[in-house]
Amino acid sequence: MASHDILIIGGGAAGIATAASLLQRRAGLDIAIVEPSEDHYYQPGWTMVGGGIFNKEDTHRREADVMPAGVTWIKARCASFQPDAHQVTLEDGSTVSYKLLIVAAGLTLDWGRIDGLEATLGQNGVTSNYRYDLAPYTWELVNRLERGTALFTQPPMPIKCAGAPQKAMYLSCSRFEQRGVLKDMKVEFHNAGPVLFGVEAYVPALMEYVERYGIGLKFGSTLVAVDGPAQKATFKTEAGEVVRDFDMLHVTPFQKAPDFIAQSPLAAESGYVEVDDATLRHKRYLDIFALGDCGSMPNAKTAAAARKQAPIAAVNALAVLDGKEPSAKYDGYGSCPLTVEHGKIVLAEFGYGGKLLPTFPSWLIEGTKPSSLSWKLKADVLPWVYWNAMLKGREWLVHPGA
Repeated sequence: MASHDILIIGGGAAGIATAASLLQRRAGLDIAIVEPSEDHYYQPGWTMVGGGIFNKEDTHRREADVMPAGVTWIKARCASFQPDAHQVTLEDGSTVSYKLLIVAAGLTLDWGRIDGLEATLGQNGVTSNYRYDLAPYTWELVNRLERGTALFTQPPMPIKCAGAPQKAMYLSCSRFEQRGVLKDMKVEFHNAGPVLFGVEAYVPALMEYVERYGIGLKFGSTLVAVDGPAQKATFKTEAGEVVRDFDMLHVTPFQKAPDFIAQSPLAAESGYVEVDDATLRHKRYLDIFALGDCGSMPNAKTAAAARKQAPIAAVNALAVLDGKEPSAKYDGYGSCPLTVEHGKIVLAEFGYGGKLLPTFPSWLIEGTKPSSLSWKLKADVLPWVYWNAMLKGREWLVHPGA
């Protein structure tokens, strides 16, 4: 049986960043990462691909190129956890033991939960910026349509980057406006939730764009079925099922905890790894931590949240390895740069309870208002920070206390 001091499940943003943060603090630490994929993606960039700003290739690297030096890469899938035995089982039946486990396995996009969706994705006007190969189709559609109906959907929470469904809509409308066809487009936002955005301070600025683009808001409306060839979408509402014709349908899929987590002893009732909201340590298994999208914390599931969580998880994990108690605290920070038009962003930054947590002073960036400087941050600065700082343990604007 293979054995490592620290075993990390998941080689995405959270897993790689945590490994890098650990090694910055303790060079030579015995770390292994379980990750089956040969590819690594900067997922926040897919909104910009769908808006015609990035090429999809700009958001992709080989996993081997982002794996920190000195880390053992186990190219396999995790199948189950045996926390009492301090080990995990991989899909091939082999086991790996650990002194400390960090789970950073992301979440699962449940495309199959919407009847007929998988058969029509990427054709018949059905697209989604939640997939690398589909985001360019979003841009193709907004440049091709001259008139018709464009529907944008958002399923029940939690989802990764809760603002992404709106980002796709605003950028599409901005392009329709640039092309002079917005007046001939009927745009609707079908949101399973009851409000436009969960943090009230940002709603007034967003509503200005809803009105500018003439968007019809449909709350309590959940996409349940798609007939691609007929271009019809079925929504579940309080009044019953409603069928809408469309020329473009941007779908945000249902999302859930990965099955191997949800069915494990680590899971909370939600299916996500049950951890303390502040320390990120498991509530029952004290040698286990979780961060990123797979954690039970009630923060916004964004890459910015993982960027803040990774050093905190690293500091606290090392403390536990040394026989001490975790001391670093996560405040729930998440960031959602809402791309309201080409060239402007409402930079939503907030923590637990919707508390505003702006990174910059208001004289530089007023987060509750659209800003061209925020656009520069999203388009030019944050991708560089992701590849060259976050994934390398250089903790930009993060101070975990050790």
